[in-house]
Amino acid sequence: ISDLLARMKCDMVNLQPDVMSILIGVNDVWHEINYENGVNTELFEELYNIMIQELKRELPNTRLIIMEPFVLKGSATEENWEQFHTEVLAKAAATRRVAEKNHLEFIPLQEKFDMLSKDMPTDIWLRDGVHPTLAGHEMIAKEWLKTFGM
Repeated sequence: ISDLLARMKCDMVNLQPDVMSILIGVNDVWHEINYENGVNTELFEELYNIMIQELKRELPNTRLIIMEPFVLKGSATEENWEQFHTEVLAKAAATRRVAEKNHLEFIPLQEKFDMLSKDMPTDIWLRDGVHPTLAGHEMIAKEWLKTFGM
């Protein structure tokens, strides 16, 4: 979140988009586990709210959609599964609170991935427990289109 906040003007505001969806949170967990350089959930939520408030101020006509971060057990997450799972769920809850506080649309994704992985191997949806495969991207796109109203 801190990196995205730092790039917000260049990567978002300057582009003046009509619609913007934001999916963030997993790397804040992953960077803490691997490099002790992540962002705790309280700070994550605070920075997310600051970023959204600034985006709403700078881009008052842009439709903002917040997407829920997600994780499954896979090659990148299995070794530290409990920490990954617990922390990503905490970021997901914070993300939902940010959407509610700022009256933004929210796309839940964790439950969808959980349901899909009950009947098929996890790596069909997320190649390493984090990064979507083509099928995972297709599911995300379908959920996005439902929210967008298509």
